[in-house]
Amino acid sequence: MRFILAFFLTLCVLIEIAFSQSTIEPTELRGVWLTNVDSQVLDSREGIREAMQFLADHHFNVVFPVVWNAARTTFVSQLMDSVFGFAIDERYSGRDPLAEVIEEAHQRHIAVIPWFEYGFAAAYKKKPRTIFKVKPHWAARDNRGKILTKNGFQWMNAFHPEVQEFMLALVKEVVTKYDVDGIQGDDRLPALPIEGDYSHYTDSLYRAEHNGNRPPKNYRDPDWQRWRADKLNAFGKRLYQEVKALKPNLIVSWAPSIYPWSYDEYLQDWPSWLSGGYADLVIPQCYRYDLPAYQATLDELIPDFLKIAPSDRIVFPGILMNVGDYVMSEDFLVQVLAYNRKKGYQGEVFFFYEGLRKNNDRLAKVLL
Repeated sequence: MRFILAFFLTLCVLIEIAFSQSTIEPTELRGVWLTNVDSQVLDSREGIREAMQFLADHHFNVVFPVVWNAARTTFVSQLMDSVFGFAIDERYSGRDPLAEVIEEAHQRHIAVIPWFEYGFAAAYKKKPRTIFKVKPHWAARDNRGKILTKNGFQWMNAFHPEVQEFMLALVKEVVTKYDVDGIQGDDRLPALPIEGDYSHYTDSLYRAEHNGNRPPKNYRDPDWQRWRADKLNAFGKRLYQEVKALKPNLIVSWAPSIYPWSYDEYLQDWPSWLSGGYADLVIPQCYRYDLPAYQATLDELIPDFLKIAPSDRIVFPGILMNVGDYVMSEDFLVQVLAYNRKKGYQGEVFFFYEGLRKNNDRLAKVLL
């Protein structure tokens, strides 16, 4: 039986899974991010097979496997080979984890939406600065002229045409080469820390559009913030349109931070992506550690001006299940699911797969 994800957008997104003998429309979206950090799933075909079977057994219908982080891909990329001299993360040499995930997931009727985790981020902390060694002019800059760094991440200039063309080409390579069901950007795509960009390129671009005036030194200047966010919005719209031009039925999904924090810290004005019609699926990262904080976050998730209700099935909460030593409790998971349903959300996406497996699959059992 062949797996197909058909996707229709009117005022909302409807996801249905079709088989050659029958059609099933799931009542819930149940998704999970699959990482290559703190996880060994992608290290072998057997690990991928076992993980996809586990997800199928626990009623998951979408998986978001990482395909881009730390200047490496988890798929064989001709683009990366031509620009940087290697086609895939070295630990996967001789294999293609994305191809393996797609085959194993589709056999079990699970949709695959590759996740471009790093987006415009180039490196993290002490990892090799591969991108800037080859393309130093791709670096974003802060108002002191230093390479833009925030929370340990170094950033590319999201406004530079070469950087944008590279990211678009990387996304389109996945779209054209693989039988995926969509693609996903997150809190780093499209995004840029509000502290940047003061590079020569962006300075010149801003001056050309502002009668020769330089960008304000105050990176929180409202007009400067708005100008940069609008440039990112335009890129997000372009990415959406170019993906749809290649494969109209693919889902273009975004997983931004919570608004307005996303706008104030990373220039992510994702409500505009919704109202502008270049978001098929939005999974805001409602990452909270207790129920009152989660409830407050969810209550503020969709501002009234968006005119989008939870029942429209275009927005689903992202849930922090596990990060580092933190694993959410069973009671908290049950409470979060109940509150989501109370608020009309018919599904959620969990970060990340390994949280399901901790403590003898304790949280996965809650989902049975």
